[in-house]
Amino acid sequence: MNIEYEKYKGIHPGIVLDRELKKRSIKQRPFALSLEEHPQTFNAITKGKRGLSTALALKIERELRLEEGTLVILQAYYDIQKIKEKETQKTPDLNILSKTLFWDTDLQKINWEKQYKAVIQRVFEKGDEEEKNEIIRFYGIEKTEKAMKESKIRKPYTINNFKNSAD
Repeated sequence: MNIEYEKYKGIHPGIVLDRELKKRSIKQRPFALSLEEHPQTFNAITKGKRGLSTALALKIERELRLEEGTLVILQAYYDIQKIKEKETQKTPDLNILSKTLFWDTDLQKINWEKQYKAVIQRVFEKGDEEEKNEIIRFYGIEKTEKAMKESKIRKPYTINNFKNSAD
């Protein structure tokens, strides 16, 4: 792969292609038609909404005189990046959080980002010091404080006691 494209590893190849077309002042629609591809499909690829097949990548590389395999390799790196992101889905350390805190919920199905307020409030209401520290480590002090201020729990909790031990 050309050294110029090394910096694009993990970025959708369609976005790189769109940039290349703009750099060369080539319009997408006529270019797609010249490759005998549907302009809508080509547009979805350049927006990063659709994957780039090997056959189409080779056509594009020949037409733009790019090194063979450049776009295919970028697609592979992009696919790897997406799989890694799914594998490393952000979760707190579940070995620290007691299952009894979430007795009514499947821990594997919690959306930790969307349900952060409920998680933080539950841990600070019923959790021990170690669990509270893990929540502060995972969400950060600012997000934890914000969730606690917006809490509908009668007694407002503070995280001041936990700041030092979380560092």
